[in-house]
Amino acid sequence: MPGIEVLLDDPLKWVQDKRVGLITNHTGISSDLESSIDLLYNHPEVKLTALYGPEHGIRGDRKAGEYVESYLDEKTGLPVYSLYGPTWKPTEEMLEDVDVLLFDIQDIGSNVYTYIYTLGFAMEAGAEHDKQLIVLDRPNPIGGTKVEGPVRSKDAVSFMGRFLLPVRHGMTIGELAVMWNHEYSMGVDLKIAKLKGWKRNMYFSDTGLPWVMTSPNIPTEKTAYLYTGTELLDDTSLSTGLGTTRPFELVGAPWIDSEALVEEMGNRGILGVKFRPAYFTPMFGKYEGELVTGVQVHLNDPEKVDLVALGLNLVDSMRDQSPDKFEMTGSYTNLIGNTDVPEMIKKNMPIDRIIASWKEGLDEWIKNVRNKYLMYPPFPAETKPYRPKGILGISPLDLAVSPGQTIALAVKGYDKHGKGLEIDPHLIDWTVSNDIGYVENSTFHAVKKGNAQITATYGKYKANRKAIVS
Repeated sequence: MPGIEVLLDDPLKWVQDKRVGLITNHTGISSDLESSIDLLYNHPEVKLTALYGPEHGIRGDRKAGEYVESYLDEKTGLPVYSLYGPTWKPTEEMLEDVDVLLFDIQDIGSNVYTYIYTLGFAMEAGAEHDKQLIVLDRPNPIGGTKVEGPVRSKDAVSFMGRFLLPVRHGMTIGELAVMWNHEYSMGVDLKIAKLKGWKRNMYFSDTGLPWVMTSPNIPTEKTAYLYTGTELLDDTSLSTGLGTTRPFELVGAPWIDSEALVEEMGNRGILGVKFRPAYFTPMFGKYEGELVTGVQVHLNDPEKVDLVALGLNLVDSMRDQSPDKFEMTGSYTNLIGNTDVPEMIKKNMPIDRIIASWKEGLDEWIKNVRNKYLMYPPFPAETKPYRPKGILGISPLDLAVSPGQTIALAVKGYDKHGKGLEIDPHLIDWTVSNDIGYVENSTFHAVKKGNAQITATYGKYKANRKAIVS
């Protein structure tokens, strides 16, 4: 049962007598294909006052990367605010008629799919403007057990990777929200309408829920699954199949020998998938109108597939056919989330060695960060389910100033029951590492250039914020 049904079935009290804003799109549906917008708007005990749309808009009718303007929804007459383009984070004006924000969007489990960062920005706005945020949880369609790829480097952060995740994170949006709230000391008044009946070892096809294309280029469950792997062909001279009816399943380039590629990929021993020669002509995008040769990736056993290994082996094997025709843009660093991997690929380093290069950091992140916030079984060995606990947060999330400048800091917190902490600013103990500045009267004073960690301690609660003075 998805979070929207859980909310309306039991904890409706969370939104009663409150003005509700809904961040959603066409994937926000019930198991009966009813829109979350309609369910909330037509509910006699819910006062829906505003809608917010991510990339592709609330109806999913906008192209990838296209700016979505704010407008009035024809069906409900409610204002629809765009959260993609010039305004990624809800502004104070956008939230003036809202007491609580709901988030109901289907993610696909990749760290470069933008919807989860829309969630992150909404959390930041919630903390800054005292708005409660409720995540209506949904399944991770590619499962919740496997975690793959390098943990994103601090030097490879953009909108498409604002928070530091590996390529395949293996978490639900609700688990991500809880993790970010604690790990980044966001201090959001956060609640999760948890899924009922979902287990980590389930794929979307196991849920019995209807599949709705999450964006124009993710039309099927299979596309959603393969995306995390074959998207790693992007930002190169290779095609990911965009402009065809099988994006992220069809891959190649005009110079590829399809038969040889099938043989090579078969010899690499990648489990769970098979390959067949494929020929396609994209209707738009890269190689529009040109005949592209390559392979179609056929998914046989999702449980066995290592998606990052799949993607990198495809890149490697196609590059090997014509190294002089293979190109990689500077954006590949942000795609893979690691500053070293692009050079490793260009130097023809074996894929096994590339993967081994990030294993230690990934294992550490899984054990010391991710596994603390898992809410659904089966749990990894020596891992206990997450239990709500108190939190302290510092705003703003981004803290970058120049020497001589100041910036006001706000501290908020909640106990394990979600009750707001009554914080006396004079009782907050502030520390700043590396002597780059100091905090006085809840204001950070930057003294000299450098990086530091600002720590606020209030009783048993503690929050950290990274500061950059440059």
